[in-house]
Amino acid sequence: MRRRSQQSSSFLIAFLLSALMVLTAHSALAQAITADQVIEKNIAARGGLKAWQEVGSMMMTGRMDAGSKQNVQLPFVMKLKRPRMSRLEIDYAGKTAVQVYDGTNGWKVRPFMGRNEVESYTAAETRTAAEEAGLDGYLMNHDAKGIKVEMAGTDLIEGRNAYKLKLTLNDGQVRNLWVDAQTFLEVKIEGTPRRLDGKMHNVETYYRNYTPVSGLLIPFVLETAVEKVQPTRKITFEKVILNPKLDDNAFTKPEIPGIKILKNPPPSTAQMQPGDVNKDAAN
Repeated sequence: MRRRSQQSSSFLIAFLLSALMVLTAHSALAQAITADQVIEKNIAARGGLKAWQEVGSMMMTGRMDAGSKQNVQLPFVMKLKRPRMSRLEIDYAGKTAVQVYDGTNGWKVRPFMGRNEVESYTAAETRTAAEEAGLDGYLMNHDAKGIKVEMAGTDLIEGRNAYKLKLTLNDGQVRNLWVDAQTFLEVKIEGTPRRLDGKMHNVETYYRNYTPVSGLLIPFVLETAVEKVQPTRKITFEKVILNPKLDDNAFTKPEIPGIKILKNPPPSTAQMQPGDVNKDAAN
């Protein structure tokens, strides 16, 4: 009995020492670098500030998970233009859903959900759109964007050390962003929580498959995980074009033949998300 007790005590001591070493290593890792240094290395790893400043527009084409039992992937086109304009088009069954933001106001057309009208963003959707990273992400020129960045320690993200940065957006919202301690590329960010079944669920998006495009590193896979919801949803870029010629008219209220304008959308409307666009395909 005494031998077993000694063995158990030895195991517990070894476990505690191991845990302490891990905590000490993480603490030392975080103290060895400042948030500004992480940001500087991140920008360099992604291609450099000057190169990114020369990008005024971007167009991505690819596929996103629809969330059906058949694992349908829908083709999409995303267009971005400085300072904060965006246009997303998703095709399914001969219909096109559209989501547009001009930097101040937003509109959406969602035929997949039986809504054949142009709806204005709700106040919550407009706030979410205003919080998005934009063309070059949260860290690039963060001061000019009104984003405060602080070091918040380190974590293991999928087995790799990562710096945890606390982002305070210009409206006071807080998000955590993780930067890989070796590559200095973003690996994960907290998203806007989603209400499902009457409860709020945390959202996390992982940045994967960084690919060089004209000297800039861009994640070609965005995988979003919603707390207690399976499976995850992926957005996969197949092609990214830098500085395409995009007319500002592409970012105004959509004018689609046969689609009416809905001036006062129901308060329950929501932005399109992967998995929302084809309810029929899930049956």
